[in-house]
Amino acid sequence: MNRPTFSPIHPARARSLRILVLALPALLAACSSRDLAGVQKFTFQAGDHREGRLVYAQTPPAGGPHNPSWQNCGVYTSALYNEYVVHSLEHGAVWITYGPTLSPEDVRTLAGLAQGRTHVLVSPNGQQTAPVVLTAWGAQLPVDGVGDARIRAFLDKYEQGPTTPERGAACTGGYSGTL
Repeated sequence: MNRPTFSPIHPARARSLRILVLALPALLAACSSRDLAGVQKFTFQAGDHREGRLVYAQTPPAGGPHNPSWQNCGVYTSALYNEYVVHSLEHGAVWITYGPTLSPEDVRTLAGLAQGRTHVLVSPNGQQTAPVVLTAWGAQLPVDGVGDARIRAFLDKYEQGPTTPERGAACTGGYSGTL
């Protein structure tokens, strides 16, 4: 019976490996918790379901009271009711909105970002001041164009991310209407 043979690790290399293994969790935590530049943060109480039209402090809204039904995630060519989308944000969705001056090519680029993602909405919003705004529950990032690298970073961090009150909740089977 052949037994495997192992060559001993040099003590200096073993010490380096131990340091790396011990430091790895801290390094990973630091990388994942790092804030994205320009993200505005807000605090809202989750689960506040209300009927009718509501007034929000942010445009588009980043949380707060919302309709009992959520907006189905996907790409829309018409503006959405804030009250339904805010419920989707509570479920972990990221809402990508764009202003009226964005080119059709840039709109297609934003729509492509939703492909393969379960909790993303894309829609126009004629009320916002930035060309593109990314919104999650309690977090918002206005950007000047679709080429901003923070767009993908925001999606990766906030879709079903750390600010989601109801992580894992559906983003289908809800409301699909538009304004």
